[in-house]
This record gives sequence, C-alpha cells and structure tokens, in this order.
Amino acid sequence: MTVIKICGLRRLEDAFILNREKVDAAGFVFYPPSRRFVRPELAGKIKKLLYPSIRTVGVFVKEDPERVAALHEAGIIDMAQLHGDEDEDYIEKIQNMTGKPVIKAFSIKTPEDVQRALRSPADYILLDQGAGGTGEPFDWTLVPPVRRPFFLAGGIGPENLRSAIGTLHPWAVDLSSSLETDGRKDQAKIQQIARMLKQINTLEAYRKEREADLE
Repeated sequence: MTVIKICGLRRLEDAFILNREKVDAAGFVFYPPSRRFVRPELAGKIKKLLYPSIRTVGVFVKEDPERVAALHEAGIIDMAQLHGDEDEDYIEKIQNMTGKPVIKAFSIKTPEDVQRALRSPADYILLDQGAGGTGEPFDWTLVPPVRRPFFLAGGIGPENLRSAIGTLHPWAVDLSSSLETDGRKDQAKIQQIARMLKQINTLEAYRKEREADLE
C-alpha cells in the first residue's frame, strides 16, 4: 500500500482538508527562501488541528541540528526531511538527537544519483527532480527496482499518479504544487488525489489476494 504526504502546509484551513481526506503525512517547510516557508508558531497551531494519525514532517536545508531537535521536542514535527547536502554524520546526528526517523531527499539526474541515495543511512530516502515544488517529474526510467521504502516526489498529480505507483512502487508519494491553486492548497484537488490513491491501493490489495489464492 502506498501512503501519501502533502507538503507545504501554511494555513489553518489546510489541516481541516487533510483531516477530511485522511492523508497519512503533512509537511512543513522550514526553509526561509522557499515560498512555502512557514514559521514554527503557525506550524504548531496547524499540528494541533491535525488528526493524531497524520504524521508531520519538517523540511530543512542544512539547518542547525539543535533547531531540528527543538521542533521535535516541541511536538511540532514527528520526522525531519533533509533537502541540502547533509552528509551521513549529519543524518546520524539528527537520528541520535531526536530518536525519530529521518528522510533524506536526493536529486535524481543519473543512475549514479539513485545508487548514492540507496546507500544513505537515512530511515527513508526521497527521490525527486531536485528543484522542489516545480511540478516537474524526473526521468523515472533511471530508477531500478528499489527494496527499501522510499518517497517519490516531483511532478506527481492526478494525470500520472497511477503510472508513478505502477512503475516505481514507492512506499509513499509526496505532493505539493500539483494540489495548489493560486499558491494555496486546493480542497477539490486533494480530495481527488486521495480518492484516486485509495482506489489504487484497493485494487492492488485485491490483485495480491487473487495471486495468493492461485498459488
């Protein structure tokens, strides 16, 4: 089953939309240059409105580890997602300081980029085209069958969700710009993608059940 993470929450209203559609995870961008940057105070308010089942992820770029840990301790985030050039020592430091999972994002432009991602000590890897929030996918043919759980990001929307899951079988899909209208999360688009994913997961569960019956 593929889970869904919706990144870039910036409004209290976003929490009610995600609750209604029962998404799996929500992302807060704590990188000031990003147009989706959110201050910790507002992120904390949104977190309190989200259902406990929705895990919150803090997105960082070469952030001070103490600040990442502080957001965990404040109960604002459940996981950290790293989008800079953080090395293995940094990743392990965050894991040790927080005791929580770490997601490391990788820009995929060559087969070597995929292999580098697969060697990461992060709990999860995220495969993306690299620019973040542009709505553009990378070349999926660069990715071989992946045995470890990974997030797929970059240009995923209603028009290619089935293809993305059917081709790469990610543990999670990470969406942001494709679910926005005029820079704000769009309830209708989120509802559409959530229902599509539920249908895909239901069909996949049925397929596996049928295969098991035939063995």
